Amino acid sequence: MRAVTWQGVNEVGVETVPDPTILNDHDVVLRVTRTTTCGSDLHLIGGYIPAMRTGDVIGHEFLGEVVEVGPGVRDRRVGDRVVVNSFVACGHCWYCRQELYSLCDNGNPDPGITEGLWGQSPGGCFGYSHAMGGFAGSHAEYVRVPYADVGTFVVPDEVSDDRALFASDAVSTGWMGADLAGTKPGDTVAVWGAGGVGQMAARAAMLLGAEQVHVIDRLPERLEQVRRHVGAEVIDYSTTDVMAELRERTGGRGPDVCIEAVGMEAHSTGVQGVYDQVKQQLRLQTDRPSAVREAILACRKGGSVFVLGVFAGPVDKFPLGAAMNKGLTLRGAQVHGQRYTPRILEHMARGELVTEHLATHVMPLEDAARGYRMFKDKEDGCVRAVFLPHG
Repeated sequence: MRAVTWQGVNEVGVETVPDPTILNDHDVVLRVTRTTTCGSDLHLIGGYIPAMRTGDVIGHEFLGEVVEVGPGVRDRRVGDRVVVNSFVACGHCWYCRQELYSLCDNGNPDPGITEGLWGQSPGGCFGYSHAMGGFAGSHAEYVRVPYADVGTFVVPDEVSDDRALFASDAVSTGWMGADLAGTKPGDTVAVWGAGGVGQMAARAAMLLGAEQVHVIDRLPERLEQVRRHVGAEVIDYSTTDVMAELRERTGGRGPDVCIEAVGMEAHSTGVQGVYDQVKQQLRLQTDRPSAVREAILACRKGGSVFVLGVFAGPVDKFPLGAAMNKGLTLRGAQVHGQRYTPRILEHMARGELVTEHLATHVMPLEDAARGYRMFKDKEDGCVRAVFLPHG
């Protein structure tokens, strides 16, 4: 089959790889019909995530049709149209029973790397390096899905492929951030980043009852999407002082909830931005945390900060003093998608969550290198590139 593979730092290509097969009783094989780029893929391609090997199939956000079912699968049938959560979870361990699915004890068959990095290992993730399980990714014609009864969800007839695709990761990640940050009716929420995850975090906050939601970015096409399709307020950080703007909009107090949806390659202005980028390019640090810093400083006293963007290692100039002395609650997580997908699909079916606008560029799988270049460089207003493995 044809698949998109990592070919070295900043290089991807399309090549022929072996077809997936059923390896365990609870597997299914999926014919991939839609798969999309994600900002966290850029960290892989750029060489900032450890344990990538040449020829690894990438991609973790996808939708497809079940074509083969393992003997232990109870709830899926050949022909089912399903959306798949990006993290692999068994559904039975202590963490899964707490609905902390991305922390599954059994989802990562190679936990040693992340145990060394982080003290303990999270679950596995499709197409996200051997540190996260070494699973083949979704940018392919077919993909093996472990623990299919736990990680796949039948898409309602009322929900199109283009809408359901983003329930796989962007919407579930955004919803988790708004939920676990403690968003309540009447809250003011600020979201850093107007990509797919940031937009969906903002929309989730609104559906959870937030009174004001402000999304911060610098790209006009993304800010326009927020206005038109999400209905939140926007702040262009390239033209204003974000902290002063947020104080003015909140009566001097600051947001109740701040959600960082940018990750380790955050762009920022001024000397601090240059400092972070130089250190990252010289590999003196893996992560640029400017959006996290600003979220902590902007948040009201006693408020909540949630980190949705992917980070891999230690960060420089982290404002721990501000977090402690302001009494902030600081949380982060990879996505517990299985916890939120059923509710998300219901909102999609009722038209309360729309995502089609995120797919700004749709193309055949063979054009993946071009799609990733457009996505990385934000050419032609690219918010997400969606690949069609079967045309």
